[in-house]
Amino acid sequence: MPDPIITLTTDFGTSDHLVGTMKGVILNINPAVRIVDLNHHVTPFDLLDGALSIANAYRYFPARTIHVVIVDPGVGTNRRPLLVSGEKQYFIAPDNGVLSMIFERESCLVRHITSEHYFLNPVSPTFHGRDIFAPTAAWLSKAFQVEAFGEEITDPMRFTVPRAKPAGQAVKGIVLRVDAFGNLMTNLTSEDVPAAAVESGTIKLSVAGKEIRKFAQTFALGTPGEPIAIFGSSGYLEIAMNRGSAARTLGASRGAEVTLDLT
Repeated sequence: MPDPIITLTTDFGTSDHLVGTMKGVILNINPAVRIVDLNHHVTPFDLLDGALSIANAYRYFPARTIHVVIVDPGVGTNRRPLLVSGEKQYFIAPDNGVLSMIFERESCLVRHITSEHYFLNPVSPTFHGRDIFAPTAAWLSKAFQVEAFGEEITDPMRFTVPRAKPAGQAVKGIVLRVDAFGNLMTNLTSEDVPAAAVESGTIKLSVAGKEIRKFAQTFALGTPGEPIAIFGSSGYLEIAMNRGSAARTLGASRGAEVTLDLT
């Protein structure tokens, strides 16, 4: 059997010891684990950004991968730690909605982690990533006996990712996130965009009051300095710029309204 894989997604950043400490805890329990850093630069406290990060990545990992997702503004409160068994993989996270997109896409069995003998002792009220989530993932990777960690629950917290909505002869959406290149990921999908726009390379799109008229297949087909629309690798319509920042050029950020004109 191949070595188990544990991925880490957090809003901790990489400028201090937090991520490294979690890895040390995992390796001390199961030295055979392969640890993969998915994203440690989730926008701080931003559950939607964390949900998007794990939802866009998990399906590319082998079966039985364990994903630890820690965006946890409620650390130390009475929010529950969760162990989620998806269709082929596992997810460990606080019960605050950060796994909402997993619940949408997977048939899941959810457990409230209550078996404290798997935790580090004492448990810090400010670092459950080290004392609860990392050791739970490590112990799970040794035997995959999910029933040992707690009872099943049916009421995990979840939220609905904002959907694009019809509005007369248009579709209204928003910018879900801005990536490191300044690309604007919207919540519009291929179902919202007319096939004629894709085929012709023209589109009637506005964001933050600015217009985008060109649809392209990839970044390099855009004229430098000109915002374009493309379908990104996650399946969402994105507003991008060849060798530039669409976010900076358009003055748009997360939550900006996006309008697709269908006339």
